[in-house]
Amino acid sequence: MTNPTIPFIDLATQQKRIRDKVDAAVTKVLDHGQYILGPEVAQLEKEMAAFSGVKYAIACSNGTDALTLCLMAKNVGPGDVVVCPSFTFASTAEVVAQLHATPLFVDIDEDSYNLDPEKLKAALSEAKSAGHNVVGVISVDLFGQPADYDAIESIVHDAGLWLLCDAAQGYGGVYKGRKVGTIGDFTTTSFFPAKPLGCYGDGGAIYTNDDETADLLRSLLFHGKGSDRYDNVRIGMNGRLDTIQAAILIEKLAIFPEEIEARNEVADRYNNGLSNVVKVPRIAEGSTSVWAQYVVRAPGKDRQKILSYLSSKGVPTAVYYPKPLHQQTAYKDYPQASAGLPVSETVAQDVFALPMHPYLDEETQRYIIEQVTEAVRLA
Repeated sequence: MTNPTIPFIDLATQQKRIRDKVDAAVTKVLDHGQYILGPEVAQLEKEMAAFSGVKYAIACSNGTDALTLCLMAKNVGPGDVVVCPSFTFASTAEVVAQLHATPLFVDIDEDSYNLDPEKLKAALSEAKSAGHNVVGVISVDLFGQPADYDAIESIVHDAGLWLLCDAAQGYGGVYKGRKVGTIGDFTTTSFFPAKPLGCYGDGGAIYTNDDETADLLRSLLFHGKGSDRYDNVRIGMNGRLDTIQAAILIEKLAIFPEEIEARNEVADRYNNGLSNVVKVPRIAEGSTSVWAQYVVRAPGKDRQKILSYLSSKGVPTAVYYPKPLHQQTAYKDYPQASAGLPVSETVAQDVFALPMHPYLDEETQRYIIEQVTEAVRLA
């Protein structure tokens, strides 16, 4: 029997659903010819702000640039220290290092994979005692679930720091009645195609409620322009979102709430079918996830055997992330909390992700669950 063809992320089915609207939206841009900062960019920003319940949504070139722009707005530079988790994609720490500041790595909570508030508190105390100039904290809403912001915000506020929420994977989630985008001094997201809300290229956005911050960010992403594009009042960057990508995102945002609901239904089916087989994700009470990835763990099992078996049965998988940042060549010399990062190191050895998207049908999912069950039994 031939194994089924199962996409890890099914963008083709989504595109088929909205192709006519996307074609019309792109044609409209081609017709008016305003390829940079055309009217669709302002429309997208307005609709994203309404969706998030935030005053300002500022579209930009990608999720990494979104983080960079926020750090630039805070004048982060040499001598500054920014705390971030190690179990995340490189962008979180990369932007700190690129500005010649220092990322300080802190461990995660084993259930949520997000920054551990108690370890954050201890790390800040240590850093202060050592005389380090810690200026801010970057949290990450990993795999789609918001971090524990009640605890994190309290710690950050008491330390007199700013909080940047990296929601590249978490945009559309909710934390205790608060939508992602309304938390912290800034929230950023990515519209990389594989994200829950993605465009057909690169894109990103920043969310804030502060008037002056919004104005500053708009200047920074346009080469530091003042009242005129040829009057540059600060050093900036080219961080604009293309109009065509904005037009595509408008159509995708229109179906995003339905897709979030479908993602949660898929996650529920996985949880019901796999809770006695592997360690399934646990969503904190009062939070909702957008399930950027569905990540499980099989402690004590041979992960490579599991992945190889699933591959032989036509089930695609991915590992997010096989090595924490503090163990990677580019980041291994940056400081970390004195207690180490044992949770990050442990989970990196056994996590693996299964297909997750809003169009995963029940029959296919039953097959995946059956194969995972058998793979774990044999590993």
